[in-house]
Amino acid sequence: MDSVEESDDDSKADKAATEKRRSRLNSYVAITVALLATFMGICHVKDDNIVQAMQQAQADKIDSYSWFQARNIREEIGRTTAIQLRAQEASAPKEAKAAYERAIADCTKLADEQKAKKVKQQTDAENADKNYNALNVHDDQFDLSDALAALAVSLLAVTALTQKRWLFVIAMVPTTLGAFYGIAGLLGLNGGFFHPDAIMKLLS
Repeated sequence: MDSVEESDDDSKADKAATEKRRSRLNSYVAITVALLATFMGICHVKDDNIVQAMQQAQADKIDSYSWFQARNIREEIGRTTAIQLRAQEASAPKEAKAAYERAIADCTKLADEQKAKKVKQQTDAENADKNYNALNVHDDQFDLSDALAALAVSLLAVTALTQKRWLFVIAMVPTTLGAFYGIAGLLGLNGGFFHPDAIMKLLS
């Protein structure tokens, strides 16, 4: 009789220990998912702002290159017109030469002004392109962080269903990497391991 009661007590103790482990694991899973969800929300807000800045940089680059082409055309027209006026001046009467000289000077001045402004437009376009590329690094960081966090949540969901502790350990790998790239994006870090260029090229 005593052995039966002891067996029942041992069984109850084992069940209690098992339930305690399940409860502890589920708590870890729930806390990790909650932290991941909060972190993903913060990263999403920052990423949206970066995407808007990228769109603005892209628009600035297009505008600057458009102005570059327009000023290039104006410069060419000014110089071509000056050449034509010089050719016409050679056969023009003496009283008209002064007018030709003024017109040639105006065309040359216009061409020189457009050349100087064209250089500025090209510099602005190149700066906008550099800004876009710098922002794109952080956008890639947030995209990679989001993908890793989604993978981690999936593994945590399976962990909660199967109660396999080793799955929780595996889930910590994408969780840690996702947090790593998310924090890099939030802090604006883009060198060395913080630059996910190789991974993004592999996924693209």
